[in-house]
Amino acid sequence: MSNHSTETAIKVNSKKALQLVTELMAIPGKSGEEALIAAEIKSRLLKAGLSETMIQFDSAHKKSPIGGQTGNMIVKLPGTMRGPRRLLMAHMDTVPLCEGAEPVKKGDLIHSKSELTALGADDRSGCSVILNALLTILEHNLPHPPLSFCWMVQEEIGLVGVRLLTTSKLGKPRMCFNWDGKLSDMVCIGATGDSGMLIQIQGIASHAGAHPECGVSAAVIASRAIDDLYTNGWHGLVIKGKNTGSSNVGVIEGGAATNVVMPELTIKAEARSHNPRFRQKILDEFKKAFLKAAKSVKNSDGKQGSVSFESYLKYDSFRLPEQEPAVQTARLAIEKQGGQPELTIANGGLDANWMTAHGFPTVTLGCGQQDIHTTSETLMIDEYLKACQIGLLLATATESA
Repeated sequence: MSNHSTETAIKVNSKKALQLVTELMAIPGKSGEEALIAAEIKSRLLKAGLSETMIQFDSAHKKSPIGGQTGNMIVKLPGTMRGPRRLLMAHMDTVPLCEGAEPVKKGDLIHSKSELTALGADDRSGCSVILNALLTILEHNLPHPPLSFCWMVQEEIGLVGVRLLTTSKLGKPRMCFNWDGKLSDMVCIGATGDSGMLIQIQGIASHAGAHPECGVSAAVIASRAIDDLYTNGWHGLVIKGKNTGSSNVGVIEGGAATNVVMPELTIKAEARSHNPRFRQKILDEFKKAFLKAAKSVKNSDGKQGSVSFESYLKYDSFRLPEQEPAVQTARLAIEKQGGQPELTIANGGLDANWMTAHGFPTVTLGCGQQDIHTTSETLMIDEYLKACQIGLLLATATESA
């Protein structure tokens, strides 16, 4: 029997895979604090016989606006058989609500023991899928094409880790697979883009009791602008003809006392759309509304406040063609597992956004996550185990064998 046919007979050890994800979900690691989970993954790889020289960390955390304990963790293996290099990836960080999670199995699901915490299946299930594939390859000495594995940091705070990724350490992968989602049949081939806004409103302070007419309230300027945007359909779900997107004013900070006409206010907002031009149009409408509002509010001397408006790209939208090799290869793996691939487009950001922007077309696959970022979060065991098998097929290039 050839090595290739022996390889195809290898199946995921469900008990080990389940124990792995349960233990990884129990490790704290919110964005910027991924040192513990990174150390655990590294320890398991070393115990499995991987040379420490093959495990690298980049310096993404040193460039991050929040700092951080560690960079992205990268493993690069030469192939034992020919073929284009493949990258398997997931992100290590979880949202703060997962702190203190104790994963417990109940029927076909894993959930957090406490009703006050989330679980961390997002994205420890993805971390486990790719780690399980690598551990299985090492344990059984499976033939494989050139492989890279990457455990990203700081995904949950705006895809910071992948944006700052040292891509030269990846080995120029031709096909990239990211695990971060629900159903194992999912093949996400695109995602929306997101631009942030920082709006600073400068009013004129005055005593709110003695001389309110002398002040210009930053709060009034903000309220007029937001009402204008809402009334004209530029806030919330935005539909203009064939174009769709969304916007949201998420943070408003200002004022120090009730007896002072608010002199300054800061707003943080966002605009999303799959169409970059339409996303820019939303930004333009926000800027126009705030500048208009500033001119409309005057004090008794006819003086106005002012607005400074800054926008910045969080991540751009993308959509892969169905003929892209990573898309076709992922579909084959799902079909071999007995699934029916479903091509989807995400309305949120994924590490795949920046990977594709870096020049590495990336599909995102599901791994059993459900109700993420809530205290109702669970891991669907069957979907997770299917994802593990799909991950092993892709890592060993046996999806079409």
